[in-house]
Amino acid sequence: MSERGVTRWRRRKEARPAEILQAALASFQERGFAGTRLEDVAARAGVTKGTIYLYYPSKKELFKAVVRSELLPNIEWIEAALHQPGPVAPLLERLFTFWARDLFPSPISVLPKLVIAEAGNFPELAHFYLETVVHRGLDLIASLLRRGIAAGEFRPVDVDHVVYCVVGPLLLTVLWKHSLGPHDDRPLDAGAVCRAHLDLILHGLQAARSARKTNRERSRP
Repeated sequence: MSERGVTRWRRRKEARPAEILQAALASFQERGFAGTRLEDVAARAGVTKGTIYLYYPSKKELFKAVVRSELLPNIEWIEAALHQPGPVAPLLERLFTFWARDLFPSPISVLPKLVIAEAGNFPELAHFYLETVVHRGLDLIASLLRRGIAAGEFRPVDVDHVVYCVVGPLLLTVLWKHSLGPHDDRPLDAGAVCRAHLDLILHGLQAARSARKTNRERSRP
């Protein structure tokens, strides 16, 4: 084999895990977890089924690898972006914007729907997703709410349950996209939903003194 051929082969080998994960995500989106066969993933990735087993010992481990590789870097970016000093409201706005602009149109937006659809049949995947993604996201939002309350920016609320109110409409956008959306003649505008939800959330959380200040500013000519 020529030096050029060896280099190409090595580069191809190094790229295989990422190519397999991308093929797996596409197959999961198209067929669901239960309906996806490793043969399907292998064919889409241009490798043999045996090659997949070299990297991922089972379909469940392949799915977990997809979550770790494709979704966790986004969560880590969000955590870093939201651990900034200053008021919390702009940070929530940044989170909602990131969701509508970056997560919603991405192929990884199908993951919540896949997990919810398959949770009853594959509890191991449900527990994995809860621990790896959901609890981490809820804890991050809860920390922002508590920070806003401590600073007097937000009024005291039941943080442990308000976090679900914050997440609910965001989750709805991706569930709708991958279920009813393709059949609806009135397309859902994720950006508009996120902006409207942010407005409701911030006004609902606003501390009394902040609300009075905002009303005075709005009443000025």
